[in-house]
Amino acid sequence: MDWLLDLYHRHGDWRDLTLVMLSPVFGVFIAMEAWRFRKTGVFDLWDTFDSMNSGGSYLVADLVLLVVLVLPAMGWVYDHRLFTIDVTVGRFIGLFLLVEFLYYWFHRGSHRIRWFWCAHVVHHGSEKMNFGTALRQSWFYPIAGNWLFYLPAVWLGFEPRWVLFALSLNLGYQFFVHTSWVGKMPAWFEFIFNTPSHHRAHHGRNPQYIDKNFGGTLIVFDRLFGTFVPEEAAVDYGLEHPFHTHNLFWLNAHEWRAMFHDMAQEKTWGMRLAHLWKPPEWRRHYNGFKG
Repeated sequence: MDWLLDLYHRHGDWRDLTLVMLSPVFGVFIAMEAWRFRKTGVFDLWDTFDSMNSGGSYLVADLVLLVVLVLPAMGWVYDHRLFTIDVTVGRFIGLFLLVEFLYYWFHRGSHRIRWFWCAHVVHHGSEKMNFGTALRQSWFYPIAGNWLFYLPAVWLGFEPRWVLFALSLNLGYQFFVHTSWVGKMPAWFEFIFNTPSHHRAHHGRNPQYIDKNFGGTLIVFDRLFGTFVPEEAAVDYGLEHPFHTHNLFWLNAHEWRAMFHDMAQEKTWGMRLAHLWKPPEWRRHYNGFKG
């Protein structure tokens, strides 16, 4: 790990470690919830292990790819920015709201474009809803290009690390909406903010919940763009095409294999390439390989 520490010391910044610094807080809340709901089925030992293993390895992979891929690419865009926006408290609030708007489109795109779904699917793999589920993240987010959605903020004039810091705070908030512990919040709060109730619906594979409630910290863009649904019926968590494995590599790679398998079944390059940008459910030939 010495090479990784040396890489960070040469190119890193404290803002890059926001989620790492929050990890002890996340761990405390996972332990509290696990104790509160022991023997109720809300937690499963293997499922929680998979989630924590996925989260820990994601942080390492994301930090490496941040330094070698994401920051250089964002830096190039920043060199060609329209303006230079120095960050003050007020401007950071504006940046946070802009990042929330961009996150909404990233999240919506990750459900409706298969290339991005190949990475995002990892987060929806659990059939439980608890704080541990929040840790399920993909190694391949930077390679899939999740950071592309935030380039408008950089091009506008916000320094890349401030953009990524705002995103990290957004993701930190989202940890706390992955829970069955909290019911409905006050009506005014439910109207404006993403809440555990809204996010439970988002993780449902019930037909009425699929591809709904994409907000990170806010739910207003879902209301504005017609993707909001309230939590009403009991939520059935997980994927429409579940992939049951405890193999960490296949937890991250199974949908990529499925997509390339589907592409190979097509007879023309046009149809093969269409699988990259069509919705995940479009012409699926994948028959459920086991990892």
